[in-house]
Amino acid sequence: MPREFELRKETSLDASPDEVWDAIATGPGISSWFMGPHQVEPGVGGRITLDIGDFSEASTITAWDPPHRLAYRGDPAPDGTFHAMEYLVEGRDGGSTVLRFVHSGVLGDDWGEEYEDQTSHGWDMYLHTLGEYLRHFRGRPGTYVYAHWFDVPEGRDAWALLTGALGLSGPAAVGDRVRLTPEGLAPIEGVVDYARPDQQAFLGVRGSEGMYRFFGGAGHVAVGHHLFGEGVDAKSESESWRAWLGRVFAS
Repeated sequence: MPREFELRKETSLDASPDEVWDAIATGPGISSWFMGPHQVEPGVGGRITLDIGDFSEASTITAWDPPHRLAYRGDPAPDGTFHAMEYLVEGRDGGSTVLRFVHSGVLGDDWGEEYEDQTSHGWDMYLHTLGEYLRHFRGRPGTYVYAHWFDVPEGRDAWALLTGALGLSGPAAVGDRVRLTPEGLAPIEGVVDYARPDQQAFLGVRGSEGMYRFFGGAGHVAVGHHLFGEGVDAKSESESWRAWLGRVFAS
């Protein structure tokens, strides 16, 4: 039977409440740290939409109190399942902000407890990316680049294949300076700002012109980068990264 769920997160951000609001409540802001591209129609009753390739998602804003509170609820599926998000923004002395986040809703029969666990880890990574965006790229609109590969050969270590193809000889730790060398793509130099090398694996590298995110687990891998250089073509970049994933995993 469908069941309710709720995830709660809290993070401190090196930015003012107004700057945090711009990052969570505008299309360019959301697309610069979360999945993108997003579009936002401000105000209660407004719509928040996301379109990535063949995937699209729409929500209705249920609370709009800038820069303090934002809430929205996704359109329900035919079986009554839905997702809802709420952000509470609280300014602190010294210009910092505490952000409290709630992801709740109703899950269908085909989603078990592993969904909540994986989603919780995902939000840890995305909220960290929000903090990195506000600290290093604040006010610069980012271009979201996404590609995935689901056909990982059975019995092979997808994460080891991925990181090896990036030129890493072993596990990376936060703070390590690295040079990624994906074949056929430009090298990436930066610092590891996020690392989780377990079953739901993540690797984040922050360079001078972007935040590069790599994901792996359960037979699939993906990249989801936020690039801040001039003239980035999201479609072309996404196709190049998908072709790279194909070269790594198709053999």
